[in-house]
Amino acid sequence: MNSPTSPKNPPASDPLDAANEPEDDEDDLAGPACVMVFNASDPSGAAGLAADTTAIASVGAHALPVVTGAYARDTGEIFEHFCFDEEAVTEQARTVLEDVEVQVFKVGFVGSPENVSAIAEITSDYADVPVVAYMPNLSWWDEDKIDEYLDAFRELMLPQTTLLVGHHSTLRRWLLPDWDSERNPTPRDIAKAAGEMGVPYTLVTGIPLPEQHVDNVLASPQAVMASEKFELFEAVFTGAGETLSAALAALLASGSDLAEATHEALSYLDRCLDGGFRPGMGHILPDRMFWAQPEDGAEDPDQVIDEETLRAIAALEVPPNDTRH
Repeated sequence: MNSPTSPKNPPASDPLDAANEPEDDEDDLAGPACVMVFNASDPSGAAGLAADTTAIASVGAHALPVVTGAYARDTGEIFEHFCFDEEAVTEQARTVLEDVEVQVFKVGFVGSPENVSAIAEITSDYADVPVVAYMPNLSWWDEDKIDEYLDAFRELMLPQTTLLVGHHSTLRRWLLPDWDSERNPTPRDIAKAAGEMGVPYTLVTGIPLPEQHVDNVLASPQAVMASEKFELFEAVFTGAGETLSAALAALLASGSDLAEATHEALSYLDRCLDGGFRPGMGHILPDRMFWAQPEDGAEDPDQVIDEETLRAIAALEVPPNDTRH
């Protein structure tokens, strides 16, 4: 595989600092921050690149989607996955990287150990660019393929990962397969396991709490850094994890620090789920563009938008979170 001739991203001492560095005056017209996304195409729009690109755009960044494969699926289940070969994935990414400066990489499901290896090589060539990796539930896939994929991701991708995002049950089964304590592993236990592979930060989602609530905890191997509790929806969603991780990557790329980005991304997801919709006969999908929908109870759909609302839209401001689900 060819290495880039001149990586556009300058070196930084901490990958998360690189995304937060101020732009030079000559870059004022460069537009929104750019997030390169590696993921599979999802024709249902529930997850995959469809979820990534919509969420990234919704919070104000620009997605550079690299297709790693395609699902045959509907809004209820995945029937098949067709994987691109690693040369096709590498060619897509390298071509854009020699043209566009990227603030954050976001890695979702990439379909094969070969693609994991290719993407790890790319991200290592841009070591100053933070990597947000999301690990979805792969229970729909063949068991042998799952094991090979997770082994490759653990050995090759995690050492390149700045922030790992995943559901508590998924990360526990993957990173702590031999856990034998009577108590459930804490987010710090999971973060420690990820830290042994080189991951400095882990966001563990969906931790069950009493009274129909869940906790979402940002942790390092040394400490819990942030925690957000939400009420559990009585519904089955598809694409929530993709939405959260993509929004988080975009917010980091746009200059937010990690704790702030985590809070804003969780608040954004909460509003997406609160406005969730069912376009087919399967699960409910997050409404990642909830802010573009007309407000309930509007008497005149053609009413003139006031100046304050226009300014908010122009700045892509997300309304304050008031649902906290």
